[in-house]
Amino acid sequence: MKLVLQRVSRGSVSVNNQCLAQIGKGLVILVGVGHQDNPQTVRVLAEKVAHLRIFEDEHGKMNCSLRDIAGEALVISQFTLYADTRKGRRPSFTQAAAPEIAQPLVDLFADALKELGIPTQKGQFGAHMIVEIINDGPVTILLETEGN
Repeated sequence: MKLVLQRVSRGSVSVNNQCLAQIGKGLVILVGVGHQDNPQTVRVLAEKVAHLRIFEDEHGKMNCSLRDIAGEALVISQFTLYADTRKGRRPSFTQAAAPEIAQPLVDLFADALKELGIPTQKGQFGAHMIVEIINDGPVTILLETEGN
């Protein structure tokens, strides 16, 4: 699994000019699912995301987690995180899990964040989405499961 965490002051996702979800301060999380991913890897990464100290404390140091600041999460599926561009000019996506495997794991990731006390919304799996991200910092973190 590959995650791109964008620390945001706000974020939203729309499909066909309809806003599906929006958050205030928190994380927009782009999620790519690979062949090796399973419910256990999803839960491990959700726990990591909820407790990762990437928000500033009162002294301006990255000392606070999403839970500490009562932040929100917006989860967006993005298979293109598995793009392989080593050969040719067209990316290969053969390392991305098939939709019937990826969608339940993306949903499980969002649910796991909710279970950890993070107000979480998500985009629409497989749709052409417009994602608005107001990156705060900017702070962008890449998380991957081992083997990626």
